[in-house]
Amino acid sequence: MEYIKIGKVVNTFGLKGELKIESYTDFPEERFAKGQILHIDSEKGLQPVTVLRKREHKGFLLVTFKDMEDINLVEQFKGYLVYISKDRIHELPAGQYYFFQLKGCSVYDQNHFIGTVENVESGYQTILRIQTQDKEILVPYVDAFVKNIDVTAKRIDVNLIEGFL
Repeated sequence: MEYIKIGKVVNTFGLKGELKIESYTDFPEERFAKGQILHIDSEKGLQPVTVLRKREHKGFLLVTFKDMEDINLVEQFKGYLVYISKDRIHELPAGQYYFFQLKGCSVYDQNHFIGTVENVESGYQTILRIQTQDKEILVPYVDAFVKNIDVTAKRIDVNLIEGFL
C-alpha cells in the first residue's frame, strides 16, 4: 500500500493528548476530519490512528486521536511524519495535480530532456526542483514556464528562458 505525507508532529499540546501538527496538505479539513484513519511513521513502523477531533491554533493543527487522549500516550510521536493511504485521496479537477504525482516526472524543454523532478516545494510560490545531469535547477510552477503535464507518461514539458540552464 502506498502512503502520502500530509504533515509532521512538531510537539504535544496540553495534557489531554493533543498533537501540534504542521500540515503539508491543501485539504486539512478533509485529511484530518473526525474518523479519518491516518498513519504515523514511528519507531514501530507505520502506526494507524483515528482522528477524534481537530482544531486550528496559530497556524498549526491540534489533533487528538481516538483512545490516545493523554499526553503520555502521544509524546512518543513528536518529530514523526503523518501519512494517509493513497487510496483515501480524492480526484482533482482536470489540470490539477498532487505534488506526489509530479515527483519523478521527466522534464523536457522543446523535446530536449533536461532532468527529473526531485521535489515540489510550496511556500510563497510553488517550485519544481529538477535534478539535471550536473546540477539542480528550480523552475516556478506557473503557466509561463510549465506548458504541459502528463502524469500517466511521467512527463512535463516546459519552456525555459535563458539563464535557467
